[in-house]
Amino acid sequence: METPKEHIESLFSNTKEYFENKTDLWKLKAIDKSTDIVASIVEKLLLFVILTVFFVLLTIGLALLIGYWLGHSFWGFFVLAAVYGIVGWIIHATREKFIKTPISNSFIQKFLN
Repeated sequence: METPKEHIESLFSNTKEYFENKTDLWKLKAIDKSTDIVASIVEKLLLFVILTVFFVLLTIGLALLIGYWLGHSFWGFFVLAAVYGIVGWIIHATREKFIKTPISNSFIQKFLN
Protein backbone atom coordinates (compact mmCIF):
# COMPACT_ATOMS: atom_id res chain seq x y z
CA MET A 1 0.00 0.00 0.00
CA GLU A 2 1.31 3.45 -0.95
CA THR A 3 1.90 6.06 1.66
CA PRO A 4 0.41 9.53 1.13
CA LYS A 5 3.91 10.89 0.42
CA GLU A 6 4.51 8.30 -2.34
CA HIS A 7 1.04 8.98 -3.74
CA ILE A 8 1.72 12.74 -3.94
CA GLU A 9 5.15 12.13 -5.54
CA SER A 10 3.51 9.86 -8.10
CA LEU A 11 0.89 12.54 -8.78
CA PHE A 12 3.57 15.22 -9.29
CA SER A 13 5.55 12.89 -11.54
CA ASN A 14 2.47 12.17 -13.66
CA THR A 15 1.62 15.89 -13.82
CA LYS A 16 5.15 16.75 -14.92
CA GLU A 17 5.02 14.04 -17.60
CA TYR A 18 1.62 15.30 -18.75
CA PHE A 19 2.88 18.87 -19.22
CA GLU A 20 6.01 17.66 -21.03
CA ASN A 21 3.86 15.63 -23.41
CA LYS A 22 1.47 18.56 -23.87
CA THR A 23 4.42 20.86 -24.70
CA ASP A 24 5.77 18.34 -27.21
CA LEU A 25 2.33 18.11 -28.79
CA TRP A 26 2.13 21.93 -29.16
CA LYS A 27 5.57 21.95 -30.77
CA LEU A 28 4.58 19.23 -33.23
CA LYS A 29 1.34 21.03 -34.09
CA ALA A 30 3.26 24.28 -34.70
CA ILE A 31 5.75 22.47 -36.93
CA ASP A 32 2.91 20.81 -38.85
CA LYS A 33 1.12 24.12 -39.44
CA SER A 34 4.28 25.97 -40.48
CA THR A 35 5.36 23.24 -42.92
CA ASP A 36 1.86 23.16 -44.37
CA ILE A 37 1.91 26.91 -44.90
CA VAL A 38 5.41 26.91 -46.39
CA ALA A 39 4.51 24.04 -48.74
CA SER A 40 1.40 25.89 -49.84
CA ILE A 41 3.40 29.08 -50.52
CA VAL A 42 6.07 27.20 -52.49
CA GLU A 43 3.42 25.40 -54.53
CA LYS A 44 1.64 28.64 -55.39
CA LEU A 45 4.92 30.39 -56.20
CA LEU A 46 5.99 27.59 -58.55
CA LEU A 47 2.60 27.62 -60.25
CA PHE A 48 2.85 31.41 -60.58
CA VAL A 49 6.25 31.16 -62.28
CA ILE A 50 5.08 28.48 -64.71
CA LEU A 51 1.91 30.41 -65.59
CA THR A 52 3.89 33.63 -66.00
CA VAL A 53 6.23 32.03 -68.53
CA PHE A 54 3.23 30.54 -70.34
CA PHE A 55 1.41 33.87 -70.54
CA VAL A 56 4.51 35.79 -71.62
CA LEU A 57 5.08 33.40 -74.51
CA LEU A 58 1.38 33.41 -75.38
CA THR A 59 1.33 37.22 -75.32
CA ILE A 60 4.34 37.48 -77.62
CA GLY A 61 2.75 35.03 -80.04
CA LEU A 62 -0.59 36.86 -80.01
CA ALA A 63 1.11 40.24 -80.41
CA LEU A 64 3.02 39.00 -83.45
CA LEU A 65 -0.15 37.45 -84.91
CA ILE A 66 -2.19 40.63 -84.38
CA GLY A 67 0.69 42.66 -85.80
CA TYR A 68 0.76 40.40 -88.85
CA TRP A 69 -2.97 40.98 -89.37
CA LEU A 70 -2.58 44.76 -88.95
CA GLY A 71 0.45 45.01 -91.19
CA HIS A 72 3.17 45.92 -88.65
CA SER A 73 4.27 43.78 -85.75
CA PHE A 74 4.47 46.69 -83.31
CA TRP A 75 0.70 47.29 -83.63
CA GLY A 76 0.05 43.89 -82.09
CA PHE A 77 2.09 44.82 -79.04
CA PHE A 78 0.21 48.13 -78.71
CA VAL A 79 -3.15 46.37 -78.93
CA LEU A 80 -2.22 43.80 -76.29
CA ALA A 81 -0.72 46.50 -74.07
CA ALA A 82 -4.04 48.34 -74.21
CA VAL A 83 -5.97 45.15 -73.41
CA TYR A 84 -3.69 44.36 -70.47
CA GLY A 85 -3.96 47.96 -69.26
CA ILE A 86 -7.75 47.68 -69.17
CA VAL A 87 -7.61 44.29 -67.45
CA GLY A 88 -5.10 45.67 -64.92
CA TRP A 89 -7.35 48.62 -64.16
CA ILE A 90 -10.34 46.28 -63.61
CA ILE A 91 -8.27 44.03 -61.32
CA HIS A 92 -7.05 47.06 -59.38
CA ALA A 93 -10.60 48.31 -58.94
CA THR A 94 -11.83 44.92 -57.63
CA ARG A 95 -8.67 43.82 -55.77
CA GLU A 96 -10.31 43.86 -52.33
CA LYS A 97 -13.08 41.45 -53.32
CA PHE A 98 -11.20 39.09 -55.63
CA ILE A 99 -7.61 39.11 -54.33
CA LYS A 100 -7.15 40.35 -50.77
CA THR A 101 -10.16 38.70 -49.12
CA PRO A 102 -9.65 35.19 -50.62
CA ILE A 103 -5.93 35.21 -49.81
CA SER A 104 -6.57 36.40 -46.24
CA ASN A 105 -9.26 33.77 -45.78
CA SER A 106 -6.92 31.08 -47.11
CA PHE A 107 -4.16 31.97 -44.62
CA ILE A 108 -6.64 32.18 -41.73
CA GLN A 109 -8.07 28.80 -42.67
CA LYS A 110 -4.55 27.27 -42.81
CA PHE A 111 -3.78 28.59 -39.33
CA LEU A 112 -7.06 27.45 -37.79
CA ASN A 113 -7.14 23.92 -39.25
